[in-house]
Amino acid sequence: MSDSTSVPEPDDAPVRPLRSIRQSLAAIVLGFEVIVVFLAALVIWGLSQGGVEGSLPSWVALAAGGVIILALIATIGLLRFSWAYPLGWAIQVLILASGFLNPAMFVVGALFGGMWWYCMVTGARIDRDRAAAAAQWKEQQ
Repeated sequence: MSDSTSVPEPDDAPVRPLRSIRQSLAAIVLGFEVIVVFLAALVIWGLSQGGVEGSLPSWVALAAGGVIILALIATIGLLRFSWAYPLGWAIQVLILASGFLNPAMFVVGALFGGMWWYCMVTGARIDRDRAAAAAQWKEQQ
C-alpha cells in the first residue's frame, strides 16, 4: 500500500524544462520598466498641468502611460513565445519616442533600450552555451 506522504522517486518526477536565461532577463528589464514608465507618466502628467497653449491635454500622459504599462505587463506574460521579443523591441522604441513629450525620456529610453539589447545578446549566448553543455553531458551518459 502506498503512503500519500512518500516522496516520488527522481525517475518518476516530471522533468520541467529550464527557463531560458534570455526570458528571465527580459522579464526583469520589462518589470523594472513598468515602474519607471509609471513614474514617468506621473511626471509628464504633472508637468502638463500648467496648461501651456498647444500642449496635449493632461490626461493623455496618464492614458498613454497606462497603455504602455499594460503592454509591458502583457509582454512579460508572453515571453514564452518567440514573437514577444520583437514586441519588446517595439515597446523600447515607443519609450524612446516618448522623449518628445519629456526630453528626459530620451535618456531613460536609451538606458532601457541598451539594457534590453544587452540582455537579448547575453541571454541568447548563455542559452546556447547551456544547450551545448547539456548536449555534451547527455552524450557522455
